[in-house]
Amino acid sequence: MISEKGKTIPQSPIRMLIPYADEAKARGIHVYHLNIGQPDIKTPDLIFNPIRRFEQEVLSYGPSQGTPMLREAIAQYLNEDYSLNIETGDVFITTGGSEAILFLMLSILNPGDDILIPEPFYANYNSIACIAGVNIVPITTSVEDGFHLPPKEKIESVVTDKTKAMLICTPNNPTGTVLRRDEMDMVVDIAEKNDLWLFADEVYREFVFDGGECSSFLSYESSQERIAIADSISKRFSCCGARIGFIVTKNKELYRTIWKFGMARLCPPTIEQYGASAGFNHRHEFLKDMIKEYEHRRNVVYEEIQALEGVFILKSEGAFYTVVKLPVEDSEEFVRWMLTDFEKDRKTVMLAPVAGFYRTPGKGKDEARIAFVLKEDDLRDAMDILKEGLHAFKNKT
Repeated sequence: MISEKGKTIPQSPIRMLIPYADEAKARGIHVYHLNIGQPDIKTPDLIFNPIRRFEQEVLSYGPSQGTPMLREAIAQYLNEDYSLNIETGDVFITTGGSEAILFLMLSILNPGDDILIPEPFYANYNSIACIAGVNIVPITTSVEDGFHLPPKEKIESVVTDKTKAMLICTPNNPTGTVLRRDEMDMVVDIAEKNDLWLFADEVYREFVFDGGECSSFLSYESSQERIAIADSISKRFSCCGARIGFIVTKNKELYRTIWKFGMARLCPPTIEQYGASAGFNHRHEFLKDMIKEYEHRRNVVYEEIQALEGVFILKSEGAFYTVVKLPVEDSEEFVRWMLTDFEKDRKTVMLAPVAGFYRTPGKGKDEARIAFVLKEDDLRDAMDILKEGLHAFKNKT
């Protein structure tokens, strides 16, 4: 018999339509993957080089909390770039950012506890919460408002005795929203007033456009005992397959608890930590150009989408995603149809239906996430195909 969690854990809205994409490719159709945050930007050689030079005769277990070398590099990066006061002992290395979120939930929340998360949110939060037995209480935002947070009173109206934490992602996946400083102030104030933990997913911290400010919730020194950030090298260093994430917290009791969960999974990947350390130590050699390229790609997508009849889009403020409102009743049906029934010049496009990024039933059915992770020529071609697809879908019998 399958467990109740096994029956109820949701599929990823990002990956659930992949079989249709695979079938399209088998028919000789080229699929532009705008559904998943997999960049095509080359992983810097300086990250690969220490991995290639790895010479230990035995690939042994590493420390459960990660190598001192990487933890020190991360602390130095946060202190130098964000004027924080992070020590090596505040950093815990995880197997990707998703494990960081899981360890935070398991360390703080009991089964049946509530966690507040603005929606739409990174869809895997649903799966992680299901594994931890935690209930997500959504804070609904809207595309018309740029997915910024609602007033403080509305957020506090859903706080109950079961509420133990908030999870905030900025810059946001899937929306591309970057919280303003007054919004961050409000979130911290709500956490303090209601005695809540504040988990911040800061995977896209540097991915802020139009001269916006890169910041971290760790800068709130008076609240650091209730704050923990989850992060990852996947997007910052364009190496999603390395599976190196990390948690940073000043709360020593929380850190010791996370450590116990880390012991249960033994250790994070060893060799990749050498590459990650090099990435942090040499970040200034490539990161600025990478962000500039994503901002350019954002501009391309925004320009092209604005020209599409019936599609609503606001300019993404950060990360490398945008959520668009499509002139369809069901974006999942449309995305599937694009893979099964439509092609232009033997090419088609795959987006991510956004309904699965919401907790509230019925929300986001006409919305889709676009990941602008491809080079300009591919993005323009994909937008042209999307335009033709929307027209054909609207007029199909």
